[in-house]
Amino acid sequence: MIHITPIPAFDDNYIWLLRAPGTDRVAVVDPGDEEPVLEVLAQEGLTLAAILITHHHGDHIGGVADLAAAYPGVEVLGPVDPRIRGLTRQLREGDRVDLPGLTEPFQVLEVPGHTSTHIAYLGGPGGATLFCGDTLFAGGCGRVFDGTFAQLSASLRRIAALPPQTHIYCAHEYTLANLGFGLWVEPDSQALTERLRQAQASRAAGLPTVPSDLALELATNPFLRTGEPGVIAAASGFAGRPLNGHAEVFTALRQWKDSRYD
Repeated sequence: MIHITPIPAFDDNYIWLLRAPGTDRVAVVDPGDEEPVLEVLAQEGLTLAAILITHHHGDHIGGVADLAAAYPGVEVLGPVDPRIRGLTRQLREGDRVDLPGLTEPFQVLEVPGHTSTHIAYLGGPGGATLFCGDTLFAGGCGRVFDGTFAQLSASLRRIAALPPQTHIYCAHEYTLANLGFGLWVEPDSQALTERLRQAQASRAAGLPTVPSDLALELATNPFLRTGEPGVIAAASGFAGRPLNGHAEVFTALRQWKDSRYD
């Protein structure tokens, strides 16, 4: 068993806190800001034992140095990337990550595209927990920075092939905007309309819209639905030409959102 709670940071980031029952040694994922993490640790009498990083962007690693200084000996794990300083262990595809008090390890998946070295962590009870950083969002996906559209398309197809009960822990509260774009792509989708209604109610109540689960993403996230005829038609309409294959459809969707919606 594992308890996973969000620590809000900045305007829309989530730093995930992982804790196993019976231990005060915990891990955090993508601490872009040290202050909210230090506050929670102090309030709850917890000791930081591990930091997991998905990629090099500052809003995901900005708090690492100060957290490591506050908790000497903390393990800092992340992708092989010289832009990430202070790692105690560099991770590659298939590496195993064992966290304090957890009998179920996490496995490293390389999911480039948003950045060229982006990784995700899959594991926890039943192997059904995915910390995916900025690769996949609730209702959307990350922009392409120093990766490529083809890479991100392939990474999303890889995630789409995981068991549908997989819990998706992304790093940002972008859900309302993502679902709005989804309704541009599939305006007649009742599943999207209902999901947007529920997400709006959650935000109005001050609650996060994440985590989601993969089954919901497969039903409502256009970036995971690049084989659906309606999504292909919408993306082709934006591109002004017929599109063939997941990568072409994905690229058109991402460029559409980047240029017309965001």
